Amino acid sequence: TAETDASVDEGPNTVPQPLTADSPNTIRVDGREISVLLQLKHPRVIVFGNLLGQDECDKLVALARPRITASSVIDMQSGGNKQDEGRTSSGMAFRRGETKLIERIERRIEALLQWPYERGEALQILRYEVGQEYKPHYDYVDPTQPGAAPFLARGGQRVASLVMYLNTPLDGGGTNFPDAGFEIAAHKGCALYFSYDRPHPMTRSRHGGMPVRAGEKWVATKWLREAEHQ
Repeated sequence: TAETDASVDEGPNTVPQPLTADSPNTIRVDGREISVLLQLKHPRVIVFGNLLGQDECDKLVALARPRITASSVIDMQSGGNKQDEGRTSSGMAFRRGETKLIERIERRIEALLQWPYERGEALQILRYEVGQEYKPHYDYVDPTQPGAAPFLARGGQRVASLVMYLNTPLDGGGTNFPDAGFEIAAHKGCALYFSYDRPHPMTRSRHGGMPVRAGEKWVATKWLREAEHQ
């Protein structure tokens, strides 16, 4: 969800460390050969290839399509949810382990990112149609805001995000990091991972979903928390 810059430095928090200095360019997880396509240190970004199979992407879209509604963000005053003009997608969330497919993907993420399954939020599926976007934002919540308390009580702060691309848009729909000056194109089966060890702009983790110019874009998003997510 989109939140404003946090004004305090609470970090550093422990974050997932899926790669080490001697990690190979291809990682075998759950019987899949997942490739490391790109790495950045600051912001901490990794692009993985082949994290999801083509059929898995199609199945997730088919399961989610009849259940999607207008996307919302966290209301940082009340702690509830609200719609926001900066986020114009539609989406839904599966329960953790809702189906065998969901469970398998979540366990694959656990193994790849070296982060406990229980510290992951529900897998969220999002659809962006032509012109829809998610303006640049941070995924952590600003702990100084009144609406942060109920969010943080359910597993602590977010420390990392994984965006899995379920299709390849005809045009547009990349993910950009404006503070770092780069953009990642959306390609089916690939995934974008980034972490942020404190709720502060110094992480350079501000990112946005660029407008779709033709076709549509489907993504699956997994947010990771400090502690077990309730």
